[in-house]
Amino acid sequence: MKMIIRNPGISLCIRTKCCHIFNVAKNLSSFSDGPSSELYKKSVPFVGKSSIQENPSRIEGVRKEVDDVCCILESGPWGPAIENALSVLNEKPQPGLVIGVLRKLKDVNLAINYFRWTERKTDQAHCPEAYNSLLMVMAWNKMFDCLEQVLGEMSVAGFGPSNNTCIELVVSCVKSQKLREAFDIIQTMRKFKFRPAFSAYTTLIGALSAVFESDLMLTLFHQMQELGYEVSVHLFTTLIRVFAKEGRVDAALSLLDEMKSNSFEADVVLYNVCIDCFGKVGKVDMAWKFFHEMKAQGLIPDDVTYTSMIGVLCKANRLQEAIELFEQMEQNRKVPCAYAYNTMNMGYGSAGKFDEAYSLLERQKAKGSIPSVIAYNCILTCLGKKGKVEEALRIFEEMKKDAVPNFPTYNILIDMLCKEGNLEDALRVQDAMKEAGLYPNVITVNIMIDRLCKAQKLDEACSIFEGMDHKVCCPNEVTFCSLIDGLGKHGRVDDAYRLYEKMLDSDKIPNVVVYTSLIRNFFKCGRKEDGHKIYKEMLHRGCPPDLMLLNTYMDCVFKAGEIEKGRALFEEIKAQGFMPDVQSYSILIHCLTKAGFAHETYQLFHTMKEQGCVLDTRAYNTVIDGFCKSGKVNKAYQLLEEMKTKGHQPTVVTYGSVIDGLAKIDRLDEAYMLFEEAKSKGIELNLVIYSSLIDGFGKVGRIDETYLILEELMQKGLTPNVYTWNCLLDALVKAEEVDEALVCFRSMKDLNCTPNHITYSILIDGLCRIRKFNKAFVFWQEMEKQGLKPNTITYTIMISGLAKAGNVIEAHGLFERFKANGGIPDSACYNAIIEGLSNANRATDAYRLFEET
Repeated sequence: MKMIIRNPGISLCIRTKCCHIFNVAKNLSSFSDGPSSELYKKSVPFVGKSSIQENPSRIEGVRKEVDDVCCILESGPWGPAIENALSVLNEKPQPGLVIGVLRKLKDVNLAINYFRWTERKTDQAHCPEAYNSLLMVMAWNKMFDCLEQVLGEMSVAGFGPSNNTCIELVVSCVKSQKLREAFDIIQTMRKFKFRPAFSAYTTLIGALSAVFESDLMLTLFHQMQELGYEVSVHLFTTLIRVFAKEGRVDAALSLLDEMKSNSFEADVVLYNVCIDCFGKVGKVDMAWKFFHEMKAQGLIPDDVTYTSMIGVLCKANRLQEAIELFEQMEQNRKVPCAYAYNTMNMGYGSAGKFDEAYSLLERQKAKGSIPSVIAYNCILTCLGKKGKVEEALRIFEEMKKDAVPNFPTYNILIDMLCKEGNLEDALRVQDAMKEAGLYPNVITVNIMIDRLCKAQKLDEACSIFEGMDHKVCCPNEVTFCSLIDGLGKHGRVDDAYRLYEKMLDSDKIPNVVVYTSLIRNFFKCGRKEDGHKIYKEMLHRGCPPDLMLLNTYMDCVFKAGEIEKGRALFEEIKAQGFMPDVQSYSILIHCLTKAGFAHETYQLFHTMKEQGCVLDTRAYNTVIDGFCKSGKVNKAYQLLEEMKTKGHQPTVVTYGSVIDGLAKIDRLDEAYMLFEEAKSKGIELNLVIYSSLIDGFGKVGRIDETYLILEELMQKGLTPNVYTWNCLLDALVKAEEVDEALVCFRSMKDLNCTPNHITYSILIDGLCRIRKFNKAFVFWQEMEKQGLKPNTITYTIMISGLAKAGNVIEAHGLFERFKANGGIPDSACYNAIIEGLSNANRATDAYRLFEET
């Protein structure tokens, strides 16, 4: 071993057959027991441990040189002048100096430039600690552009980042909520076959669990297993909790089975998590199974177990079972569990059994446990949901004997009063709140504004907003958002936009929810250009759209008739890095179907399935409607059956689409069977479904069934609309029951249903068919008196009728008037008038019209 002194205060120990120096930085650390981030932020002397004891003066020498280098680096932008100054100070900087400088630098770009400069000057690769120090600077700055390159160099050199460095890289991202970047950092390490630290994995899995990124968590979990890390019951519990809360029951159960197969024994905490999470996603029987399995395994249910199971049963409206379990818990118990009492009170309240809830409060008191403010807040919440405001105010006064009302108490009361539009009482409660020494905070104001907007008391909501004392309570983003949305929904979009500008002036940053509201409400008011401007302004201000906004915007654009723009927005969803969800596809299919592109439903449906979208009831209805309108009724029928097997109950919309589709292709018996099936399931059938059947039966001449359906719909209290009557009239005319059609026409008017131009066209056609041309002309004149404009078909029918009746002059005059009014006669119209003129020996006029075509 040989000691070499290159600069005062720096001593380096170099082994005979090793040029790397691993221990210098470790020995010359800050001697701190704190976390790694603190350890690396301190400037330290770079001497061996023995040297520190022997010659403390050298420490100061190292500190001074590190400070001198940092001073040069921070004196200006990197360039030849900086490089020359560094060379003058130290021509061949040693690893210890490099590490010390890197640990002190705060600017990552400066650190990288210095790192590369020393590499060139020494013509040697850096030691592991230098690389780790550089990675730490990247972590502190949260800038990882060069991370992959640096890790690649470390891989080639045969070493990797230290555990502390790995943890710091992940923790820095977690603290700044950049969880995807943290995930990518670990994946980059795995790419170079590095072994990320155990704590890096567990820290990131814990952070991802808070935002329910279950798939990323599972990937990390499996990597840990591949690397040979010993996973714990706690880690399994974390994953199972997230998958269960997301409703991904199969994945959660698979993890549970994997845990058991690895000889891990489930503890009380895991069972509590399973009971709570599976219960909350509606798997009550499964939660019960875990409860009984737990006892079978010899584990004793604790207060959390019982309370969670009671809560699950109450939410599932299985109150009697909850009561039995509560009583079982209370047996031989001296001290009552307040949390269980609160849960049971919530269950009684949700079921509207308030007398039982009050009795439970008295029982709790009798056992020596005074009900807390939480217990009373539970009951007040339930009273509010049931609309029992007076009783809530009485309980509020009574609770003061046992508990002091807190912020949530007053907010619950204000909430229920504002929901009823009772602003005066809400303000009185607010005054009582102030008297109790609790000054209304922004949450209180937000509740009042939101509820008043929903109760359509917009002026009152605006008054509260304007009356806010900004010294005590400033409006936040939620305040602005609630009022902007409330104003916009009720057509006051200009007021909403002015409030948006006020939000910007007060240095509040509008979020994507505000922009979604503005876009939707501008389009709703027919101001699509303003809606487009809001979207552009949002992008200009650097607010990235989320999937909900893009779905809303696409829906608005389609409904405004901008089909190609709507298609482009669907593609933009992908361009923005989102995967179109079931709502995206539902909007696209529905709007394209309405625009006449129903034939695209089949391809879009298969793309949606391939992408793994899970269809909900709305999606099924949309796709079924698209299939029916594109003539693929068999596909629609299959999807209806699939919908039932998947546990989605068909709605009136589902049945309406399939019945209409079947009726249009004359499969009327099947349509009627579905009609009866829907009635047997208690579905309230609407006028659209009855009209579809009337139209279908009428077109094939089954007039008796048509009348029966009409009679049934009127017995149900439904009133036929003009479409229903037109279907019946058309059926009668085609069956040559014109007199019956005229009777129905009178009934239609007697029921105050105003005929439209289609109604008159049908009657005129019927009368012309039986050669009652004069009477047809009377209806024509009546139609014009009603201000209804005949269409091309009506003109053609009337012109043909007049010509056949020998009234060629009137027919020709009507033809010319049609053209003068901007009408464009079709071939049928030309044929009718030419034939009439020819039969009246007006060949010249007929030929002139023939030339005109």
